[in-house]
Amino acid sequence: MADIRYEVSEQVATLTLDRPERMNTISGPMLDELSEKLLRAGDDPAVRVIVLTGTGRAFCAGLDLNQATKGEGIGSSSAASPATIDLRKAPPTVLAALDKPVICALNGSAAGYGMDLALGCDIRVMADGAKLAAAFVKRGIVPESGGTWFLPRMLGWAKAAEIIFTGRTLLAADCVAEGLVNVVVPADQVAETARTMALEIAANAPLAVQAAKRMMRMGMDETFETHVQHVYLQLLPLFQTQDFREGMMSFLEKREARFVGR
Repeated sequence: MADIRYEVSEQVATLTLDRPERMNTISGPMLDELSEKLLRAGDDPAVRVIVLTGTGRAFCAGLDLNQATKGEGIGSSSAASPATIDLRKAPPTVLAALDKPVICALNGSAAGYGMDLALGCDIRVMADGAKLAAAFVKRGIVPESGGTWFLPRMLGWAKAAEIIFTGRTLLAADCVAEGLVNVVVPADQVAETARTMALEIAANAPLAVQAAKRMMRMGMDETFETHVQHVYLQLLPLFQTQDFREGMMSFLEKREARFVGR
């Protein structure tokens, strides 16, 4: 049985970490499986939005270090050497490169790698009883999968330093107040809220949505002058699409647009 379920419905691909007995901790094989399923959703023209979630009481409690304590698997001395690790195929890198929007439905708490995974998504919907635990330094490691990149950009240097250096656990109320999550809802409403948002995004022109995400990502490291040039060059091919014509006609005819992704 796969540890990550993959389902597509109404142009939304849902990837579900399905290892509740281990609080959805990520094993070595799951790293490859997650990358494969993210790429699958990214390449599927029938998918416009991706939702990442988990089963049980946790979203993801981090990497599965159970084997490492026995000298095996992730984090052990027998793990692959740095020379043989290809981070281009690692889930955080794959996730960061996806043009399609990704919503994290935090059905429960996320710690360590699970927190970084959630932060790597574009939008986060969080259960009111869930927490984000930046417990890396308490385990003798650093936020290895994006946390040291995401948190300073999301929170500013001082607040990110406070959270990372202390290994602090953030309640749902803290997360929404700091802007780390978009919305906090009761646990039984997380899946529905995330799906409603996904369907709202999926109803828009997919090429435009994906182009907007690419431009936002590029803009993180560009000057304004450089960025507006790139946006203009991205806009020109969109003017030639069927979806652009449909968007204009639906506006003039006062009806809902029917976008086809071409």
